[in-house]
Amino acid sequence: MKYLKTMVFVSAVLLAATGAMAEKLVIDGSTTVGPIGDAFAEAFKDKCDVTVSKTGSGDGAKSLVAGSCDIAMMSRFMKDKEFKTAVDKGIMPVAHVVAMDGVCSIVHPSNPVKSLTTAQIKDIYKGKITNWKQVGGADMPIVVISRDTSSGTYETFHGLVMKKEKMASHVEYVSSNPQSHARVKSTKGAIAYVGLGFVDREVRALKVDGVAPSRSTIAKGIYPVSRPLYLFTAGYPKLGSPAHLFCTFHLSEEGQEIVEAKGFVPVTDY
Repeated sequence: MKYLKTMVFVSAVLLAATGAMAEKLVIDGSTTVGPIGDAFAEAFKDKCDVTVSKTGSGDGAKSLVAGSCDIAMMSRFMKDKEFKTAVDKGIMPVAHVVAMDGVCSIVHPSNPVKSLTTAQIKDIYKGKITNWKQVGGADMPIVVISRDTSSGTYETFHGLVMKKEKMASHVEYVSSNPQSHARVKSTKGAIAYVGLGFVDREVRALKVDGVAPSRSTIAKGIYPVSRPLYLFTAGYPKLGSPAHLFCTFHLSEEGQEIVEAKGFVPVTDY
C-alpha cells in the first residue's frame, strides 16, 4: 500500500510540473456512485476540469462506448451486450472497483418492522405481500418503490433479491436514490431500496435475513445484497494521466476518507 501511495503522489507531482492536469475529464453514469464522483471532482478542481453527470449506470456505459465521456460510473458490472458493443467499436472496457456498497431496503422510521427476509422482500415487490401486518407490522398498505430499470441499483436488486422475476404492476418507479429516499421519508407505509450512502436518520435500513447493512458486513460480503461500485474506462488509462489519477484516487488515504465520508465502504484500510 505504501508503494501504491507513493506512485500516486509521484504521478501527481509529475503532472503538476508538466501542466498535464489542465485536461478535462467528463464523467457520467450511476446516481449511486455520483456522490463519490462529485467529491473526487472537488478534490481535483485545482488540477483538472472535471464534469460529473448522474444519468444512470446504463447511460454511463452508452456514453463511454459513444466516446462522450472519459469515465463511466456504474453501480453494476457492464452487461455482456454493453461489453460486446464496446468491443465491436474497438473499445476494451476496464473496470476499476472504487468502493463496496450494500443495496439497503429502507422504511419510514416510524415503521415497527425491523427485519425482513429476502423472500419476504421479493414477495412484497411481486405483490404477494401487500400490507405490513402480513410481516408483523401495523395494519397499513405497503407503498412499493423501485428504481427505474436502467439503474444499476435496480439491476443488483433485480438479480439478488427478485431472482430476475417481474415486479408487480403497482410498483412505483423513480429515477434516483434521492427520489427513493424522499418517497420513504414522506410516506409511512413505503419501502424502497438505496445504496448505503443514502441511509440516514430520516429513513431506516432493515436487517435482511437477520443481517444489518454496515461497513463490516458489506466488506465481508455477509450482507445479502452487497456489491462493488465501479469506474469504467475505455482501456486502461495512460499511467499518470488525469483519468488514471482519478480512477486510482480511491486507493489513497484522502480518497478512502472521501469514500467513507459518503457512507460507502472503502476497498483500502489505512
